[in-house]
Amino acid sequence: MLLQKEVKRITVPLIRRMKEQGEPIAMLTAYDALMAEILDHSGIDIILVGDSGGMVMAGHENTLSVTMDEMLHYVKAVRKGVNRALLVADMPFLSYQVSVEDAVRNAGRFVQEGGAEAVKIEGGKVVLPVIEKLVDIGIPVMGHLGLTPQSIHLFGGYGVQGKEAEVAEKLKEEARLLEKAGVFSIVLEKIPALLAKEITASLTIPTIGIGAGKYCDGQVLVSHDMLGLYEKFKPKFVRRYAELGKTMLEAFINYVQDVKKRKFPDDHESY
Repeated sequence: MLLQKEVKRITVPLIRRMKEQGEPIAMLTAYDALMAEILDHSGIDIILVGDSGGMVMAGHENTLSVTMDEMLHYVKAVRKGVNRALLVADMPFLSYQVSVEDAVRNAGRFVQEGGAEAVKIEGGKVVLPVIEKLVDIGIPVMGHLGLTPQSIHLFGGYGVQGKEAEVAEKLKEEARLLEKAGVFSIVLEKIPALLAKEITASLTIPTIGIGAGKYCDGQVLVSHDMLGLYEKFKPKFVRRYAELGKTMLEAFINYVQDVKKRKFPDDHESY
């Protein structure tokens, strides 16, 4: 097994070896330097700068309105807090779907300007030319299948994908095609656990689940979800490891009351 204390920096080849050695991969999201620094000290393997930042940080209704400029802002900030984990940047909507040339330019900006070490791209067959080109020029790519949030209008919402046999077979085929195209790992989102198990067993690259059960090679959550900071919705697959939203609200209320009652600052907090 790979021992965390022996690893100075997580790399793409190391992530692939973790599957070979049976070591689960832990991934969480970050959008600012402070959160990234705390995550990096936790021993996290991969930090994803997700386009989910548009929802949890900027208040967008979904991820579709997130732009390259917004994402670059997040990636640059996170880079300042990361020394050990692998930093992956989410390619936002329309940053790679228009043309291969656009995809190369935008992924290159994440690497060159943002300091990302890999990018994540949603989709199956339709994005194969993009993946192949990026890998050819030296930009590692993480795939993403199942519920792909940039396609929510096509899906009609955030429902589980792959329950029907035809869709399940398509996902299995597309996972194999993504591996052949050169992705170093694949996120499987909101699909049945047994389907995720089949896909995981069929690949030599790691799968990272989010709402895809326990059989994946790793797991990812949005940090704001698992910390209890994002309250607009709570998917079944999210485990709350803290309730920081409630803690913060209580602290803010206490501060307001202390200021109103002139209890803050006191003599010890004054010069």
